[in-house]
Amino acid sequence: MAKIAICMADGCEEIEALTVVDVLRRAGFEAVTFSITGKNHVTSSHKVTFETDALIEDADWDTFDGIVLPGGMPGTTNLGAHQVVTETIKKFAREGKLVAAICAAPSVLGNNGLLQGKRATSYPGFEDQMEGAIYVTDPVAVDGNIITSRGMGTAIDFSLSIVAYFTDKENAAAQGEKFMYDRFWENLA
Repeated sequence: MAKIAICMADGCEEIEALTVVDVLRRAGFEAVTFSITGKNHVTSSHKVTFETDALIEDADWDTFDGIVLPGGMPGTTNLGAHQVVTETIKKFAREGKLVAAICAAPSVLGNNGLLQGKRATSYPGFEDQMEGAIYVTDPVAVDGNIITSRGMGTAIDFSLSIVAYFTDKENAAAQGEKFMYDRFWENLA
């Protein structure tokens, strides 16, 4: 199964971060949480503090198949200002590995030139930071190895889209059914 890095910063949206981890692990993926704070815990934008698996400085990026950036503010700003994050998303995009972002975090992809000619979405108000994107308002936009999503309310759709990316729609639907999520297929890009 795929190995996915979820990068977390202080000020992240905890539902967007932890839903991805939960869904991917339920589906059998190796989901590794990385703190960019220099410590093994992150405090979300709603003052929820949780531990991460490792520090971003310790990542062996060659062993990963994808990277996920959760949104939230100022978490998105913190991710976008972190050199390892921006270098890694560019490297993964060049190599055809998954680069996924939700809520405000697709702006990090846009600000780093990764959305040129790609269908992409974000939280409303970040459209101007989606440089070069073919902007859509779908709950999830999948274009090649780039997956973007709108926000907290689309976190399960986003997570299951990552499962589908690495497996197939049927497997993603089966995962959703296990946790009583039945509207996934209405919104899958």
